[in-house]
Amino acid sequence: MRLQKYMALCGVASRRKSEEMILDGKVKVNNKIVKELGTTVDPEKDIIKVKDKRVRLEKRKVYIMLNKPVGFVTTLKDEKNRRIVTDLIEGIKERIYPVGRLDADTTGLLLLTNDGDLAYKLTHPSHEIIKRYIAIVEGIPNKWELEKFSKGLMIDGKTTAEAFIRIAKRYENESALEIGIHEGRNRQVKKMCEAINHPVKKLKRIAIGDIELGSLELGMWRYLTEQEIEYLKKL
Repeated sequence: MRLQKYMALCGVASRRKSEEMILDGKVKVNNKIVKELGTTVDPEKDIIKVKDKRVRLEKRKVYIMLNKPVGFVTTLKDEKNRRIVTDLIEGIKERIYPVGRLDADTTGLLLLTNDGDLAYKLTHPSHEIIKRYIAIVEGIPNKWELEKFSKGLMIDGKTTAEAFIRIAKRYENESALEIGIHEGRNRQVKKMCEAINHPVKKLKRIAIGDIELGSLELGMWRYLTEQEIEYLKKL
């Protein structure tokens, strides 16, 4: 690996800035100053120091989006021997884990990572990150029920925060609702819909903040883009 690339991966600086530091004689490889930009290093064997301080590659951070199907649980182990979401992800050496939960019968956007700081940020209610869902419910809510939902409902002895709701599509005996909440209580969307007398028949999460499921097929996964990762870290 090129020395400047290694430095950038270690978080020392950008590649361009790393090149300047090499040319300025601030970088040592195995205790010898190196000023050639073409220098290659072996991260497993060589000792790289910048301003006499050793730098190392941190464990590779992995950020994945999965379109979770029905029947998979968002845990790493299940006492009932049900299928777990990581069964759907192959070829990843790092130990990744789900960020938050989706019920076994809920589909859609699930993030998985090994970045503990980011996982905490995304799941802590104080950060108020909007999560959007499409819910197929029985019947069609009226204006009063929609308003009641959006202002907050008493669920499990506590009133929910304000939420977003709109009718996305009407059918004969059911409707598709787009719902946005920033809390993460257990089965919250389902309980809120039941509270306005429109039980959920199907539920799919379509977005977390500005990260959208898009056209990712059911059961498939992909790495987050650099732009998506930066967005999540800046929330």
